[in-house]
Amino acid sequence: MTVGPSSVGGVRERVAQRLADAEYAAAWRLVGLAPARVASGAFALGAELSARRGGAGVARLRANLARVVPAAAPAELDELVRAALRSYARYWCEAFRLPRMDLAAVYRSMDAHVRGADPLLGELRAGRGVVVALPHSGNWDVAGVWLVETLRRIGREPSFTTVAQRLRPESLYRRFVDYRAALGIEVVAADDGRATHRALTSRLRAGGVVCLLADRDLSGAGTEVDLFGEPARFPTGPARLAGLTRAQLIPVYPGFTPNGWSVRMAAPIAVGGRADVRTATQSVADAFASLIAEKPADWHALQPVWSADHPRSVP
Repeated sequence: MTVGPSSVGGVRERVAQRLADAEYAAAWRLVGLAPARVASGAFALGAELSARRGGAGVARLRANLARVVPAAAPAELDELVRAALRSYARYWCEAFRLPRMDLAAVYRSMDAHVRGADPLLGELRAGRGVVVALPHSGNWDVAGVWLVETLRRIGREPSFTTVAQRLRPESLYRRFVDYRAALGIEVVAADDGRATHRALTSRLRAGGVVCLLADRDLSGAGTEVDLFGEPARFPTGPARLAGLTRAQLIPVYPGFTPNGWSVRMAAPIAVGGRADVRTATQSVADAFASLIAEKPADWHALQPVWSADHPRSVP
């Protein structure tokens, strides 16, 4: 039997997937067991080494942050990139440690650093649904811990729904689903079509919360927005869901403090219907720009965001 290039490529891909699954499993086990100072120090060192070594992700991060702080001198931008890599590394360190952390203590530490939550709390107490739109910043899983405990404290179901891209192999995807389920987060797969749509709309119509990462258009079906003065594409899903269910749309920015976490919430965005989706998505971009500019180091932008940076198809 002849084995062609595509068969070899398939085998290599499966091996790579299994290795990735094994690496994540080991990280959740070993990083979780290590003393906090040792784990955080190791990840901070890894961030520093990444900054020195460079590479495509670091170069993309630098270019993205240069748009956020265009007046930054080269040395200032260098330090901002290092700070952003430390922030990103801290997210992953905490992700592997969170299942073993005292979530009540996490909530107490974070609750003192939540800003602009009154509109969100008002909607939840009134039994109305809320769509939370987030960029990839800070530790969004810890922000989820705060939200789950807040829901519990006001007498609501201590859970919310989010969407995740299905990873390969399936065992790796299940690890992330189980990890977030243990925090009170319901995860539905982005590629489950109608089932995903039903889960999201049902949660919102029951007066619950849907949280969606909204600073990257992974589907290619988003709309163009202005972000820091340049065209970018954002997903329209958050605005569409809010318009369909008459839920409030609230942009939220998770971040870090030196010894804890923070959350800053922008003003709610009302979405009247389909005609408002594009306008509302631009409002999300405007809110993100304002929030990111306050603390750009916590924005984990290691991938293309702006339209000019996405590869164009050749006719």
